[in-house]
Parts: sequence; structure tokens; C-alpha cells
Amino acid sequence: MMSFILRRLLATVPILLVVAVFIFGLLFITPGDPASIIGGDQATQQDLERIRQQMGLDRSFLVQFLSWSGNLLHGNLGVSVFSHQPVAEMIGQRIEPTLLLMVMTVMIAVVVGIPAGVLAAWKNGGAVDRTIMSFSVLGFSIPVFVVGYLLAYVFSNQLGWLPVQGYTPIGESPWGAVRALLLPALTLSGSYIALISRTSRAAMLDVLQQDYIRTALAKGTSKRDILFVHALRNAGVSILTVVGLGIAMLIGGAVVTESVFAIPGLGRLVVDAILRRDYPVIQGVVVFFSFLYVFVNLVIDVLYVFIDPRIRY
Repeated sequence: MMSFILRRLLATVPILLVVAVFIFGLLFITPGDPASIIGGDQATQQDLERIRQQMGLDRSFLVQFLSWSGNLLHGNLGVSVFSHQPVAEMIGQRIEPTLLLMVMTVMIAVVVGIPAGVLAAWKNGGAVDRTIMSFSVLGFSIPVFVVGYLLAYVFSNQLGWLPVQGYTPIGESPWGAVRALLLPALTLSGSYIALISRTSRAAMLDVLQQDYIRTALAKGTSKRDILFVHALRNAGVSILTVVGLGIAMLIGGAVVTESVFAIPGLGRLVVDAILRRDYPVIQGVVVFFSFLYVFVNLVIDVLYVFIDPRIRY
């Protein structure tokens, strides 16, 4: 197992290298001049040239990339061109609400999506199956920001149950933090629930047609044991795979959700950085999300062994 983990960690190096080149190259060719934004409308051409020289924007792509990647290898993500604050420090200040939002979203999606998919597979072709799959289609079809505004209108403006904006640090009030992120998590979990439920249904339908399921039914095994002990465990690898792949969807959705609910997380940070052309912040946050995604998928690969003992690395 340890050798597998080491191999996977080494395999992430070229992946992260490609991601780094792509991120830096995309920002390099993006229209817009950070120097013009920093200098303002009253800046002269000499002022702009001086700002570009201070930021290193007058150097070639290769020189800029080598300088940035060298700092990255030493754990230095750069310094914000606006706040003059280290990017790593800014990420540390904003990471709590984003990670808590993602954890809550995954919990809601798994608790709702897997049982819904199992039930739809068991009632295949019936009214329950069609109803669950219809809601899954809606979950995929409705944009995240539309769901967010609808939930905020109902549960905040009309019922007054939950706050519509802001965030309470978990150190000040754990319940306040959960309460502030419940609406955003429900908003973000809609498409994730749809993905998990459809995958769970497809995996369960395949397993329920196997001979050992028919044998268990013939022996009088209860339906609950058949579904959640025998069938679900064998379908678990496919379900766990899509749970890991859905993390990428959560990362993209967090950007929109945090903007809708004014949550001071990494999604909001990267949106503000894009509007300001604050390249070091954009690069630092995207690299962090890339590391997070790779780490989550490594954990998923390790969990395969515990779900299916037949898998050996």
C-alpha cells in the first residue's frame, strides 16, 4: 500500500507541472494590463513602465515562468499586487469557509444521493424511479446561482430561518458557521446529488442483475440487506469514483456560490483577483485547488481497498 501511495504521489508531479504551465500561460495571454489597473487613470506611460518593471511583466514568458515556478517549489506563492500580502497567507485566511462548505456539500450529497439512487434502482421503471430521475435532470439543468437566489428568497427573505449572507468563523460559533453555510451547501449540492443518484442507480442496476443477488433473494434475505449490504458494497467503487470526480464540480460551483451568498472564501477571493488582474493570487488559488483535487483522488484510490477487498495494489 505504501509503495502505491508513493507511486501516486510521484505521478502527480507531471500533472501539477502541466497544470502550472497551463495556468501561467493562460494568464500570460489574457487581455488586460495589471499595471494600468494599479496605476489608475492618471498614470503616465512612464509610470506604467515603472510598474511593469517592478512586477517583472516586462520580462519574457520563460523568465517569468521559471521565476514563478522556482518560488512555488519553495512554498512561495508570491505576493498580491494590490494588498502586498503573501498569497499563502491570504489563502490561509480564506480557506476555512471554503473547506467547510465543500465538506457540508459532500455530506448532504452523499446522504441524499446514494439512497435516492438505490431506491430508484430497486423501483426501476416505476413512478418512484421516474420521479427521482426527473429531479436529477432538474439538478443538472438549473444553474447554481438560480438555485441560490431561490433558496435565499424562500428560507431567508420569506421564512427568516437562515442568514442570506456572510459567515461566522467556526472558532467563534460552530453552530453559527454551520447555519451560515447551510443555504450555500444546499445550493451547491443540487447538481452533485443529481450526479451521485444517477451513478448509484446505474451501478445498482448492474449489480442487482447478478446471480448472487438472485440467490440471496431465493434464500429469503431481507430486501434491506440485499440493497445496502450485498449490492451497495459491490457498487461502491463506481459510486466512490464519481464522488471523487465531483470534487472538481464543487470547486467550480464554490466560486459562484460564495459570490451569491457573500462568503469570504477562496471562491470570492479568486473572483476579486480576476477583476483586479491580480495574477499572483489567481495563480496561487488555482494551484492550491489543483493540489486539493489531486489529494482527494489519491484518498479515493486508497479507499477502494476497504470497499472491495479484491482490489490490490
